[in-house]
Formats: sequence, C-alpha cells, structure tokens
Amino acid sequence: MKFTDGYWLLREGVTAAHPVEILDVTATDGALEIHAPTQPIRHRGDLLRGPVLTISAHTPMPDVIGVTFTHFEGERPRGPQFELGKADLASQVSYDDEYAILTSGALTLRLSRTAPWRLDFRAGGRTLTSSGPKGMGIMRDTATGAHYLREQLNLGVGTSVYGLGERFGPLVKNGQVVDIWNADGGTATEQAYKNVPFYLTDAGYGVFVDHPGKVSFEVGSEAVSRVQFSVESQQLTYYVIHGPTPKDILRKYTALTGRPALPPAWSFGLWLSTSFTTSYDEKTVTSFIEGMRERELPLSVFHFDCFWMREFNWCDFRWDPRVFPDPEGMLGRLHERGLRVCVWINPYIAQRSPLFAEGKELGHLLRRPDGSVWQWDLWQPGMALVDFTSPAARDWYAGKLEALLAQGVDCFKTDFGERVPVDVAWSDGSDPERMHNYYTYLYNRTVFEVLRKHRGEGEAVVFARSATAGSQKFPVHWGGDCEATYESMAESLRGGLSLGLSGFGFWSHDIGGFEGTPTPALFKRWLAFGLLSSHSRLHGSSSYRVPWLFDEESVDVLRHFTRLKLSLMPYLYEAARTASAEGVPVMRAMVLEFPDDPGCAHLERQYMVGADLLVAPVFDDEGYVTYYCPRGTWTHLLTGRTVTGPGWVREHHDFLSVPLLVRPGAVIPVGAVSDRPDYDHTDGVTLRAFGLDRGAQVTVPVGDTTFTVVREGDTLRASCSAPAAPWNLAAGERTAHAPAGTGFLSLELG
Repeated sequence: MKFTDGYWLLREGVTAAHPVEILDVTATDGALEIHAPTQPIRHRGDLLRGPVLTISAHTPMPDVIGVTFTHFEGERPRGPQFELGKADLASQVSYDDEYAILTSGALTLRLSRTAPWRLDFRAGGRTLTSSGPKGMGIMRDTATGAHYLREQLNLGVGTSVYGLGERFGPLVKNGQVVDIWNADGGTATEQAYKNVPFYLTDAGYGVFVDHPGKVSFEVGSEAVSRVQFSVESQQLTYYVIHGPTPKDILRKYTALTGRPALPPAWSFGLWLSTSFTTSYDEKTVTSFIEGMRERELPLSVFHFDCFWMREFNWCDFRWDPRVFPDPEGMLGRLHERGLRVCVWINPYIAQRSPLFAEGKELGHLLRRPDGSVWQWDLWQPGMALVDFTSPAARDWYAGKLEALLAQGVDCFKTDFGERVPVDVAWSDGSDPERMHNYYTYLYNRTVFEVLRKHRGEGEAVVFARSATAGSQKFPVHWGGDCEATYESMAESLRGGLSLGLSGFGFWSHDIGGFEGTPTPALFKRWLAFGLLSSHSRLHGSSSYRVPWLFDEESVDVLRHFTRLKLSLMPYLYEAARTASAEGVPVMRAMVLEFPDDPGCAHLERQYMVGADLLVAPVFDDEGYVTYYCPRGTWTHLLTGRTVTGPGWVREHHDFLSVPLLVRPGAVIPVGAVSDRPDYDHTDGVTLRAFGLDRGAQVTVPVGDTTFTVVREGDTLRASCSAPAAPWNLAAGERTAHAPAGTGFLSLELG
C-alpha cells in the first residue's frame, strides 16, 4: 500500500500520524511498554490530543525482538494467529533519560527517548536497521475510512532483500512491490501461491511481520532506502531476527515459525504422473510403468491426477468406476512393483459431489454471512469450500482420506487452497481477510496429520502448492503451473530459491513445464535440473511426460540423472536432515552459502544442493551455460575437471551433462545403490574427497554413522563411529575397503 506522493507529500485523501517522542516507558516481565504521542508534548494542553501509539517491545527467544504497536486497543481480537514458538531466555531491559533498551541474546533494541523519534536494532556494536522519523505511523484513507498501520525499516547501502515466499520475479526483492496475498497466478506473474511475510537480508538480520492476512511490502520502492510494510488493522507486530549469517537467520526464523518435517527417503525418488487432462486408465498406467521398467528407468512414486475421480465430482474421493473398477486390486499391483501411490485432492467440493449435500447438512462447508453455503463456478461447477476452522469439518475431511489410505494410497497432492473468498463467515469467527492466506495452513496440516497418524512418524509427505508462514512444517511444496519454455524453467528456479530463503526446506517443480508440451531439447535440459532438485516429478497438463514420447536420448538422459540422484542419496538425505533440524533448505541460493562474496548476491540461475554441490542448469538448446564460481578450486563431479574461482565460467554441455561442481575441501558420500532412494545409505558407501588440504579433517554424517576423513601428507585416513578399524588410502590408490563385517568403505582422492 503506497501512501506518499514523492518525498514531501501524502497521496490525496491520506492522513498520517507518526510517533515523535516517548512520553513514558515501563519495564514489565522482560518487555518494554511505551506510550508515544504523535505530536511534541510542550505543555499540558498537548496531552489532550491524540493519537497516541502504545508500543510493546518483547522477545520470544534469543536474538529475536518483537515490536507491537497499537492505535485503538478496543478492536475485537481477530483470528487466526500464526503458531509461534518460544524459548527460555534471559532478556534484559533498562532505560534512562536518553534511551530505553531491550536486549535478547546478541540483539538489542534501543529507543531514543528524545526527539527525533528512532528505534535502532543493534548487534555486534553496529546498527542493523532502524525505524526513523515518520517511519512508524497511523495512515488513514479519508475516502474509504480505511485505517492502516505502517512501518519503515532502513535499508543500508548495498543491502539485498530476499524471501517473501515463492516469488517468480528477480531473486533480490529491492525495488519491488509485494502484496502478501495467495493467488492462483501461475509462475509467470507477480502473484504467488506461497506468500510469506518474512524477508531475509545479507546484512545480518531478517524481519517477520506477524500478520496472517494481507501485508503490503514496498521493498526499496516507495522509499528507496527503506523496506515499508503495512496492514489494515489497529495493531501490528513484527520481529527482527539477528543472524549474523543468512543461515543463522533461517535457523532462528524457523525456530520461531516451525521446522520442516523430514520426508521419507522414498519421496526423493522419481515421481511419474498421469498428467492433468490426459486420458488414462489402469492399462495406461501399467504401460507407463512397464515402459519405465523395460528401459531401466528407476521409478519410486506413481501419481494419479484429477481424473482418478469422476468429472464434476471433485472432490468425492471415489475412484471413477468406469475406468478404475478395482482400485484396491490396482493399488496392490502397484505396490507389488515397489511403487508408492499418490492421488490428487483439493479442498473444494463440487455441487455434483455426493459430499456436497453431506457437508451442507453437517455444516462443514464455508458459509456466507446470511448462512447460505458459499459457492461459485470457477474451477468446479457450484463448488463449495471445506471450513477447516471447524474441528468437526477437519475430522470429516480427514475421514474421507483415511478411506483412501485403507485402500493403499500412500500420499496426497494437496492442490489449490489459494482461492479463498473474503465475503464469508467462518465457523470459528475468524476474520476473512486474515483467513485468506492462513487457510492453506489448516488444509495442509489436516492432510499431513492424517498421513502421520496412519503411516507413522517420518512417513508423511504431501505435494502442496499453496502455503503461508509455518506451512514449511508440512513438506513437500512444488512450484505450480509453469509453461514449457526455458523462460518458465528459469522463473521456476527463482521461485524455488526464493521459497528456500523464506524458511521452506523442500521444493519441486513440473519437469518439462506444465502448460504446453516441451521440445525434446527443453525436456532433456529440464530433466537435469529436475533430478538435481530436492524432489523430482514428471507432470504436465494436456500431454504425457514419459521420456520415450520425446526421443530415445530423453530416455538415456532420464536414466542417467535419476541414477545419479539416487546414488547421491547418502549426501542428499543428510541435507534433508539438516533442513528438518535447522531450517536450512536442501536447495540453497548462492548467497546463503557465500554471504561474504558480493558476486553471489544476485545469482538466480544456479544454486547449491546442500553445502557442497553447485548446480547450474542449462537454459539453452545448444548447451551453452555461464555460471559464477566462488573462490577456490572446484571439481566437476561428473568429469573430474577443475575450475578455479572467483570468476565467471562459460561452458558447453551435452544433454548427459550439466555443471555440477564440488566445493573445495568437501567429502561427498556416494551410495552403492542407484535404482531406488530408500536403501541403507551406509552400506557400500563411497567417500569421495575433493581438494582436501594436507592436515584437513572432514566429518561426514551418513544416517546414524559419522565418518571422519583426514588427509595426512599424501594419505587419506578414514574412521567411523561404528565399530570398525580405520582405513588408509595412500596417494595413487583408488580405493580402500573396510574389513569384512564392518561395512564397505571406499575413498577417492579427487
């Protein structure tokens, strides 16, 4: 929301009131309570006029400080609220004639008690960001009567801003206007399926705005040296989170809003879909699976998209009997082939579905203020929306899914959840504006919890499109409707990296693009990118995505990169454990690993998988790619060729290759299995060492085992936490093997 007309003026019809000084301050239970008038208090007559802002400075955990400012406290409390964590800490508060100070860990909030108005967030002896004069304010639109609270936080010179959800424009958000409002806008617009009111900077801090509804951000745009955010409300809370590194900021942000669950290992294998509007039955499905087997293409999950249910019945959660007369038998036959099964669902109930009348009678469907069921014809004729604010409605919906799990379904693609109306009355009294974004949290939590209940801890996984803050707890998320073009492939990557910088650990996308049919060249380039992503799915809209329909080389490319990914599972699954334990994503923007390298600040066509593998997808038929190599001598994992940075590199790659470089000094555990992801990752593991300096020691966790690799002169020595003797690798040797009965270990000196 923009309020100003240039530097000097407000927009027509806008009035503003800003705090100018602290009238009084009180320390209570590790917090500061402040009253701040919006005009100078020169004599008692000035005490008779408002408005006055009530400001609370508080802290839920170390290195995190919240600021809540309120105009009218009589506003009815409005739900929902984000579910935020807390931790024990010893915060410190103090105040004197000059400052009021709150300290949490290494982060301090310092408020000036005298004019001009100023809030400084400080750490390490420097100011991270500030709210200065006319930053915090009460903004009114006299034409509409709307009442907004606004804050502006200073942007230091050279500071880059990231995050705000899965956004498909430039990775660095400086200069952009971002509205936190979930929408089904595809990957080619400024709209987003996954809006998160959190931004991360490379200047030692991040900011989370604790408002589940619409938050308007102007990132270095309306005021070019500030990040502005505003909500239409009488109260606004935001948290400043100190790192100091971007990884540290994500660790603390996800400690506040929730860490991702660890997906099962099988979910990291290849997923194959029926595609959306294509015609299919069990014969079609079997032909795809047999085609994959005959061509030695490892497959882990088969997904049934919308038309597993009868047309106009979405959702009734019943297999269309015309094409699937024996669903239990079919699911059993798929399981016998070693496959997991996913089916498409959404939270909408079409009028033709038998569940519409049932849900209406039971009161489980969202209603308008007059008590009638909310309906429209967009997507499904006469569709209604399940009211997930009702515990009874959640149980009802979960019960329908339990029947599918009993049949043999293993997981769900939780599509939609963005088109949530505001002219409605939620059963728990939630505010419609605040529920619009939050709805997806309740939807995906309901589905994830029923999976965890029936499949067990560590076995639950969804394939979700919509999200908000906290939704990272229910992985996996995919990028949504992209086109079959290189441009859309690139925008999808930008969206995934942006989502990772917003606290989400796991992400996927439709290999080859959703809308349209990719050319064979594009499909093969996208295969390499897709198989070097957290999760990998072949899916389209009106055309199938089995590789032999493109050309025979596509079969070879899919086989090559699928087997590569599966062999890297000892490494990838440890990156997944890190994402779950710490909130640091599997797929990482370069700035996350190299925050001190200015060359990495704007990189959005390459990324890190875990801490040690650099991937630069090829966005070109001919195979030319330019990427940035950070400092040191990096090694191409596939060829052993080295590249020395820092600097830009231009290379040519055929379809069986892609820039996949190993960080200097890394040890990559490589599995002995390349036909499935869910194997014992320690059995037969190879430890490949790259560019270890003499005397270097590297710890490599693989499952419950920890390997320690030391370079002693021209010898590598490895030991592990399991009962086994150490192994030596002399210079020139290719491998060293563990004694019988202790597992198999191989070292390679890269």
